Amino acid sequence: MNKKILTSIILASAILSSAGIASAEQDSTPIPKVSDEWRFEITPYLWSSGISSTLFYNDRYINTARLSSSDIIGNLKSGGMISAEAHYGNWGIMGDIVSATLQTTSSPTVTVPTRSGALPVNAANKTTLQQNIITGAVSYTVLNNKNAYLDALVGARSIAATATIAVDLSAYGMSKNAVDSKSVSTVDPIVGFKGRYRIADSSWYIPFYADIGGGGGTTNVTWQTILGVGKTFENWIDVSLAYRTMYYDMSGDGLLQKTTFKGPQLAATFRF
Repeated sequence: MNKKILTSIILASAILSSAGIASAEQDSTPIPKVSDEWRFEITPYLWSSGISSTLFYNDRYINTARLSSSDIIGNLKSGGMISAEAHYGNWGIMGDIVSATLQTTSSPTVTVPTRSGALPVNAANKTTLQQNIITGAVSYTVLNNKNAYLDALVGARSIAATATIAVDLSAYGMSKNAVDSKSVSTVDPIVGFKGRYRIADSSWYIPFYADIGGGGGTTNVTWQTILGVGKTFENWIDVSLAYRTMYYDMSGDGLLQKTTFKGPQLAATFRF
């Protein structure tokens, strides 16, 4: 009899525990609820973006340059990445800022031919790339149920980039400095969509984002995509890991002719 009672208690505890877990999964749904109240989101993140680019510098095209994600992290001097959203009913506004300053230094020794022979020259150089990418949009919720959330959006994205090369040539106690810099900035209209899909009625979800635009300033076309996986831990916080790609194709003498930023992105979203 005692064994039967013990067995019944264990089974009841297991059932209650399972119900509690299921209830917790339902309470921490990753799908936002649309209502006539304000809701806000703030998402700090780290985008470990590699860069592949063809540059137009000093009236000539430079062969495609590539920086891996590890190069970016190693050469990052300063930066900040954050996005935010505010919603009331079906309408919302969103903003996203990526700001980064990359810097590399080297001190090679080059040989300069002279009448009296070869002259070793120290050629210290410092290359700096500063960029700010800002996206802003107005959104409207077109789908909202227990498993899916979808916003259509229209807005604009701006990019401002400055490349600076500083060279210091020195030999026999004498030195000569040279600094060259070029900048580009443009603002382009964009349209797109964003949202998330719930996985198997759980607290796991698939976040997605896509936009496309162009025609402003020197840009032929620009587009961006984000796709990943995330988990909601409480109703006020979730964490996601995604792969993000942004592309720019500029016309004329723009600094960034065909440039792709792509890499993994780790984000934490706080809702209130």
